[in-house]
Amino acid sequence: MENNRNFFLAIALSFLVLLGWQYFVAGPQMAKEKARQEQLAAENAAKTGAGGSASTVPTPSAGNASVPGTATPAIPGTEAPQSSEAILAKTARIAIETPKLSGSINLTGARLDDLHLRDYHEELSKESPTITLLAPSGSNNAYYAEFGWVDGAGTTKLPTAQTVWSANDGAKLTLETPLVLTWNNGEGLTFTRTISVDSNYLFRVEQKVENASDAAVALYPYGLVSRHGEPQTSGLYILHEGLIGVAGEEGLHEVDYSDIAEERLNTPPKSSEGWIGITDKYWATALIPPQGQSFQPTFRYSDKTGKAVFQSDYLGDAVGVAAGSTMSYQTSLFAGAKEVAVLSAVQAETNAKNFDLLIDWGWFYFITKPMFTAIDFLFDLVGNFGVAILLITVLVKLLFFPLANKSYASMSKMKMLQPKMEEIKNKFGDDKQAQQKAIMELYRDEKVNPLAGCLPILIQIPVFFSLYKVLFITIEMRHAPFFGWIQDLSAPDPTNLFTLFGLIPWDAPSFLILGIWPLIMGVTMFIQMKLNPAPTDPTQAMIFNWMPVIFTFMLATFPAGLVIYWAWNNTLSILQQAAIMRKHGVPIEIFKNIKDTFKKKTAS
Repeated sequence: MENNRNFFLAIALSFLVLLGWQYFVAGPQMAKEKARQEQLAAENAAKTGAGGSASTVPTPSAGNASVPGTATPAIPGTEAPQSSEAILAKTARIAIETPKLSGSINLTGARLDDLHLRDYHEELSKESPTITLLAPSGSNNAYYAEFGWVDGAGTTKLPTAQTVWSANDGAKLTLETPLVLTWNNGEGLTFTRTISVDSNYLFRVEQKVENASDAAVALYPYGLVSRHGEPQTSGLYILHEGLIGVAGEEGLHEVDYSDIAEERLNTPPKSSEGWIGITDKYWATALIPPQGQSFQPTFRYSDKTGKAVFQSDYLGDAVGVAAGSTMSYQTSLFAGAKEVAVLSAVQAETNAKNFDLLIDWGWFYFITKPMFTAIDFLFDLVGNFGVAILLITVLVKLLFFPLANKSYASMSKMKMLQPKMEEIKNKFGDDKQAQQKAIMELYRDEKVNPLAGCLPILIQIPVFFSLYKVLFITIEMRHAPFFGWIQDLSAPDPTNLFTLFGLIPWDAPSFLILGIWPLIMGVTMFIQMKLNPAPTDPTQAMIFNWMPVIFTFMLATFPAGLVIYWAWNNTLSILQQAAIMRKHGVPIEIFKNIKDTFKKKTAS
């Protein structure tokens, strides 16, 4: 059948690429990436000085002291990596306590290097540990943020990563109480650092310099986010995890860990608007310099400590402090979960350009983000993201109802032309060219568009991709329950037919995982196909018969929310097409077609 051929050609061209890539490439790629990272970790652990107290503070360029911007390699450490708990216990710290955050600030270097996200856990169980975002230098997974000054001439005594700052007794950083740190260089300069935090994971850092000496000084403000050791990532090309930033008109810069390890240095153009940081799938740290003031963003890599060090930093223009005067410089740091509403609030608060691009919305940004907005709106109404997905499917169906109706009507007319098409094929035999010409004349005489059958599937292709992206990248979908056994819409269906849904204690291989919802999806796809009889060509008939089976196994590894959407969409399509067929007097022969399918198999 011509309509079936067009219909499934669209599927093959659009979805088999994604599904085949996911099944045959992404899985092995993720396993290979994991093995590579484990090997890298083992090699790094064997080297001396791994995980030491490295500091990569920017220093002035030797070539042009007025515009410094390069950085020295990390200072090699001498101690083996320790646990974060051991390091925290032996360093002087100021506690961070907010409803969303816990942790501490190291008085040595005034580093923000201990941060936990109270609302998020490592696993689905609320009893599992909360997410650790930042960890101190010297630990296995060091990850921290640091701020300070550099001197173009190199003659001013400035606070460094080893400087011990002073704080008031009983000081604590909360939503209501900022933290004030001070240090005097003994040469007439007093440095004050005031750190505050809000409910959107946004830290405000005001650096003040009081010059009591008799000479003016020029200082360059900087901020850095440093990560020691390459973290484990999803390894998928549809998601960026690594160094990231926006630099003015140049827009978004995404640098993978592997790429910066080869380049060593990546310097976007100098800008007066934007931000720079490091992003994971659901979490991120991002430095936001004062917008409207020029700064130089940079991505760096070093392994001279014996361990990979990835760094995103910025260096501001020189700020003059006249004798007897005081100067201040304020910057911001986002360190938290990439919630859509939170990033929007941070962007509004700081005027950081395109800060929402911390979430990798992808090429279909103009579809993916509105898709999330619609689902999130429905979630606010019904309180369940799974139900919101069902509702958004209905809305999409309603939106394209006229177009889909026209398509299904054309398909119904084509079904009524089947007897005439069979006559043409019998008449011309093996003369394919004559057959095709006669069939096209039949279409023209009956005013039927053979390509109309492709429209329903073509319509839902961008919806499919955008929903897949939403389920995969947005933290709002992480650990979001549906009903029954689906407690995480962003994860595959946890049930498995090949273990009798948990009755057999067997760890089945990845190609033998088939949950209940993928089975439901496969059945609905099979029924939708059987609304029309199979094509007369045996090869095509075999492909169409096996198509639901192939899709069922492939979608078994996809997020459960996507499989639920696909099954529900199939169900709505079946009802819609059946209603249109009945309207045009076309018999609905689902059970007859299914019976004929198995008869043919038996005969074969």
